[in-house]
Amino acid sequence: MDADRAHGAVARPESGLTARRAITPQLPMRMADFARRGFRVDRPRPRAELERHARSFLSGYNLAIAHWPDVHEALGTVPAEERGFAYEGAAMYAGQRDLVSVRRSAALTALLAESGQDYIHLIHVGLGWALSPLRLPLRVRTPVTPLLRWLALDGAGFADVFFGGRRTLARRARRAGRDPARLARLAGSGRAMWFLTSADPVETHELLEHAPVAAQAALWSGVGLAATYAGGADESELDTLRIRAGDHWSHLAQGVVFGATARTRAGVVPAHTALACARLASITPETAATWAHEATHGLTERRDVQAYQEWRTRIRLLATESAES
Repeated sequence: MDADRAHGAVARPESGLTARRAITPQLPMRMADFARRGFRVDRPRPRAELERHARSFLSGYNLAIAHWPDVHEALGTVPAEERGFAYEGAAMYAGQRDLVSVRRSAALTALLAESGQDYIHLIHVGLGWALSPLRLPLRVRTPVTPLLRWLALDGAGFADVFFGGRRTLARRARRAGRDPARLARLAGSGRAMWFLTSADPVETHELLEHAPVAAQAALWSGVGLAATYAGGADESELDTLRIRAGDHWSHLAQGVVFGATARTRAGVVPAHTALACARLASITPETAATWAHEATHGLTERRDVQAYQEWRTRIRLLATESAES
């Protein structure tokens, strides 16, 4: 099987040992290589940083295969700053298990238990990797967290572009229109764009300028999330990114809030996350987490995608009000 398609090799629904064996084998680390992906390779420092995150994702997936169901102990061996990516990869595996199981959310529930609660956002994002190649709706029920289920679309959008590159990015942007679910997915494609350009704010902006106007806001949101959670840019590059965002700044800031919230939840906030919060949104990671929580008021039990988009809108309003005060 081609390694780059291994992430989509999910068998038809079965049960028991046969279903567990039908799930894809371990994934090779070469899948993280930017040269193999067709991504920018002339920016060595950010390339190395972002490739490390991709390898952590693959490691998390492989650890989940090797150690299930004792996955939390295994994931605990991953360095703290990289552990969120590892949980994201483990969530892809959990999603695949649930897709071939009669117990539709058993694996995801297990991953969300114990220390998985610290990575609740990344786990929902990772679920989307299991859905992406099959072009499936959110068939796997996400327990307890209805609002966060839409982060799976973000994860699917990232996977689309990570494996499909620039051509897939352009196609997704053209097709998004104003459909709220497609725009949620497109934000994930914006995150992948940050990896595709090796965190180059100028090329990122150029790609965004060529996207349909209706797609640009969602893409900017994804860029803000990636720049904050994954890093890769220095202070001057972050300043360039903020300037280039222009009228889409509030969408960039909303992505910053999502990224910082996920880092804060895990209790490990890298220097690049604090720097991105300061340079892109003029806030601290703690403020970002507070905004994200406040903006969920009355939305947490809703399962519709409009609630998810309302959450993002409220965060943008908080960012705008803060910038104007």
